[in-house]
Amino acid sequence: MLICGINASHTASAVLIRDGHVLSALQEERPTRVKNQSGYPGQAITALLAQEGVDWKDVDAWVFGGYETYSELGMKESDRSARIRSYKNMLSPLGQVKKLLRNTPLRKRVHAKRRESQIQQLLSQGVMRSKIHTIEHHRCHAATAYYGPGADRDSLVITVDGAGDSLCATVSVPDANGQLKRIASVDESHSVGNLWSVITALLSMVPLEHEYKLMGMAPYAEGERAEKAKAIFSQAFQTTDDGTWKRTPGVPDMMFSYEYWRKHLEFTRFDHVCAGLQAFTEEFLTNWVRSWLLKTGRRKLRLSGGVFLNVKLNKSIAELPEVDDLFIFPSCGDETNCFGAAWAFMADQGLAEQIEPLKTLYLGPPPQPDEFTRSADKARELGWQVTTPPVIEAAIAELLARGEVVARVSGREEFGARSLGNRAILADPSRLDVAKVVNKAIKCRDFWMPFAPSVMAEHADRHVRNPKNLTAPYMILAFDSQNTEEVRAACHPEDATIRPQIVTRENNASYHRVIEEFHRRTGRGTILNTSLNIHGEPIVSTPDDAISVMQRSGLHYLALGPYLIAKPAGAT
Repeated sequence: MLICGINASHTASAVLIRDGHVLSALQEERPTRVKNQSGYPGQAITALLAQEGVDWKDVDAWVFGGYETYSELGMKESDRSARIRSYKNMLSPLGQVKKLLRNTPLRKRVHAKRRESQIQQLLSQGVMRSKIHTIEHHRCHAATAYYGPGADRDSLVITVDGAGDSLCATVSVPDANGQLKRIASVDESHSVGNLWSVITALLSMVPLEHEYKLMGMAPYAEGERAEKAKAIFSQAFQTTDDGTWKRTPGVPDMMFSYEYWRKHLEFTRFDHVCAGLQAFTEEFLTNWVRSWLLKTGRRKLRLSGGVFLNVKLNKSIAELPEVDDLFIFPSCGDETNCFGAAWAFMADQGLAEQIEPLKTLYLGPPPQPDEFTRSADKARELGWQVTTPPVIEAAIAELLARGEVVARVSGREEFGARSLGNRAILADPSRLDVAKVVNKAIKCRDFWMPFAPSVMAEHADRHVRNPKNLTAPYMILAFDSQNTEEVRAACHPEDATIRPQIVTRENNASYHRVIEEFHRRTGRGTILNTSLNIHGEPIVSTPDDAISVMQRSGLHYLALGPYLIAKPAGAT
């Protein structure tokens, strides 16, 4: 059976799965070059079918994740401004109409009409309507958490996000037949995820994109004022006797709470707001997760949903004494619901035993040799130096050891929000001056945001305090660091926590060799790794995308497949 899972909401994406084996996956933002592209992922689907050499009619099932959909909106600068204003204007007449319609049949009709438009795009390709299915949003998240590491009937599955199909959180356990049974859920009006989006807008950053910046700022503030901000957030929520949570009386629906928080946080400094929000979230959700571990007696925890992109929350949960084993589906926002939709559909068809555990996120279309060659030719036309080192990994490591910053494009691109080395900017993690070059000349990120390291599995214990030996190949878990001076540019500058990608030779032999060659030259088995993109743009996909980033930034070295490209100082 060949299945195409589709996420047609926020961060649109698609995946192809044959007989339980993940063949390929791609986010729509990569071919469109519009960050966080939402809506129907037509270009991604087309690219995946071409990669696998199959036709639209060859697919046995098309499975949408979630009944609610987004229009085809990207995050261009104008869209970003509109997104911020939309949260500020929830008390406008239009906002009040939206609030009134939130729990009426009209809401479902609007989404059904938009879904029908998406279905028509499939039908126009010759797809039979009988092959098109839909799986509820949080079932998709739960399926990624449960089937991603391999189904385990002793696990507890929890999802938390902003909202999806009217819910913001669920708790599930496998039943006697191995199927997930939902035992609790939280209505979207009480959403902690939506709280983060509202506060992000309140701080004039982009909701559904810049929440991570608040997490990054949080460690810089502490003391009485941060505690006061935490108390303001804490008083707005309470747990319930049925094991869920809700807003306290007088607190509005989180989606429509901008004015409430503006009044309550007025004159509170922005860093204290960030610290208070992070501290509340860690304490509140960690205690909530712990209550379910105790209630169910389970010690294997599986998590998914966009709130678990918060790696500091994940660190707090991982440190619970009740947790023996933790798996968080990598890049666990809505983009991964394409996987969950396909897996939940398989389970409904009695095919759960066929589902293979996720082994890699290198799932995008690999550039063809002629693509690398054409881009190298373009670099020569621009007056840049192009060479073909005998061992490209050694050439990269040599430059890194000299304190240079090197971008890398190799093999299949990573799926999801984070670079895993194949579309990456690399540097020496011991040098703060090099990190500043990456930030100012290339990434153009906010100054307080930390970088992260890729660490050879053989040397992970040197830098990562991981007493439970949790698997950490996807930069979704944070830990305390050790021997911090050797990786100080890849830790959080304030609290020295570290968000590692543990790299094995089996998972990515070429990238592992880059780090191995760097270790041979420096004695340090780790490198700084950040995504290859300019701030506000998607991670690069093609070799030409990488050349474009090099043209528009201070990047001077690019390992492009077999080619090493050097841009002279002052060149464009």
